[in-house]
Amino acid sequence: MERIIIEGGIPLKGTLRVNGAKNSAVALLAAAALTDEEVVLDNLPEIVDVFVMIDILKAIGMKVTRRGKFEWHIAAGDHLNYQTPSDIAVKLRASYYFLGSLLAKKGKVNVALPGGCQIGARPIDQHLKGFTALNATHLLEDDQVKLNTEHLKGGHVFFDMSTVGATINVMLAASMAEGTTIMENAALEPEVIDVANFINAMGGSVRGAGTETIRVTGVKRFGSCVYSCIPDRIEAGTFMFAAAASGGDVTLSNVIPEHLDAVVAKLRESGQEIDVTLDTIRVKANPNPQAVNIKTLPHPGFPTDLQAPAMAFLALAQGESQFHETIYESRFGHAEELNRMGANITVNGQRAVAQGVEGYVGAEVTATNLRAGASLVIAGLAAQGTTYVAGVEHIDRGYDRIVDRLQSLGAKIRRESRPNWPKIV
Repeated sequence: MERIIIEGGIPLKGTLRVNGAKNSAVALLAAAALTDEEVVLDNLPEIVDVFVMIDILKAIGMKVTRRGKFEWHIAAGDHLNYQTPSDIAVKLRASYYFLGSLLAKKGKVNVALPGGCQIGARPIDQHLKGFTALNATHLLEDDQVKLNTEHLKGGHVFFDMSTVGATINVMLAASMAEGTTIMENAALEPEVIDVANFINAMGGSVRGAGTETIRVTGVKRFGSCVYSCIPDRIEAGTFMFAAAASGGDVTLSNVIPEHLDAVVAKLRESGQEIDVTLDTIRVKANPNPQAVNIKTLPHPGFPTDLQAPAMAFLALAQGESQFHETIYESRFGHAEELNRMGANITVNGQRAVAQGVEGYVGAEVTATNLRAGASLVIAGLAAQGTTYVAGVEHIDRGYDRIVDRLQSLGAKIRRESRPNWPKIV
């Protein structure tokens, strides 16, 4: 057990390179199981979720070696297992991407029901609907999802809602199905495009990714390739809100600015100075931020994964900021912890209202999920006094060396393990 300790009140300043996208990397790793040839995945972030996915790849028989800091070489072993290890798969939600890739490769697959952050119901019914359309049968038994098919065939899938996970998963399965699969009401997120580009780089045929209609023509065999994961728009957005909340001046490199249009718009609306180039974004804080309203939506709307970091910043803005969470029904757990630090946030169902306060004060708080943890770190950076953030294991799932990287921007922040925790009266 560890915690992060922050001496707040220091503006972040400097330049920081954004890492590869967590939500792409985990899907790319599952997609690597499609080929018998070696693929090289570059720009993967050093985070717990990536290492868990790599453990699953090794457990099912793939050969995985690391070269350098961000580069992974993945190749098929002598035997590919259709059963993922339950004790590993339950550690994160993205383990369900092996449903699509192993169904395509083996014709059957067993995966434990996915875990991950507790932020409300996250059903996989749309995934199963898509697999059924491709001539697969499914069974939920012993806390596992079991898929089987005699012959995958292209089909027509209309998703009842925009869902990144199901769009990617069905795309993976369809990539080796006979004929063409048409997916309608597909998710538009950049991570969907990234996985489609990787499939195509291995020799697949995916067209229309990034639009509401995706067409996948199955192939019998995939080849090798070298592929680089896109930058993490959620990590970038988190550091953008951290810069604004701390009163800082931070330039982020290795970004794709159009992936962050909604974030840039909201920060500008609050009065922050944002400079955008081809692959950088600079956030120069305004000391008197103004309240804005946030409504989470599928891409290109404001991302649900940045609702908590945005709230940590906007709780300091002048006026009343309203938040409407439309993606998950239980994603305001961080509000209570922010209130412990002096925020004035009220929650009513899937809506929250933050009345702007002059500042945070340091406190002992606990991260209950990944993005909630990021919001508490942001609040700690802006707070007067010392903030102690427990639940660091959640933060490690999606942020690579967040303490070291914030230190590089001037933050007074460190990690401590439990034996060194002082008693706080």
